[in-house]
Amino acid sequence: MPLSHYLILSAIMFAIGVAGVLLRRNAIVIFMSIELMLNAVNLTFVAFAAQLNNIEGQIFVFFVMVVAAAEVGIGLALIVAIFRVRETVFVDELNLMKW
Repeated sequence: MPLSHYLILSAIMFAIGVAGVLLRRNAIVIFMSIELMLNAVNLTFVAFAAQLNNIEGQIFVFFVMVVAAAEVGIGLALIVAIFRVRETVFVDELNLMKW
C-alpha cells in the first residue's frame, strides 16, 4: 500500500477526532476523540518509519502508546470521580470552580 493511503487515512482519523472534540459535549466522547487524534498521529509515524525503513518511528510510537495508556487510566479515573460527585459527564454542566 502506498504511503499516501496511510496519510489520507491518518488525516481522516485526525479530522474525525477534531470534530468529536469540537462538536460533542460528553467528556468521555471528547476523551475518546483525543485518543483517536493521538492514534492518527501514531499511524503517521509508523507509515513514515515503514516508508523510510527506519525503526525510530516505531519505537517512538511505542513510547507514545505507553504514555497514552497512563493517560487513559488517569483520565478515566478523573471522569469517574467527577461523575460520582456531580452525577453528569456533560462539559456544559460541569463548572469545576463551583465545587
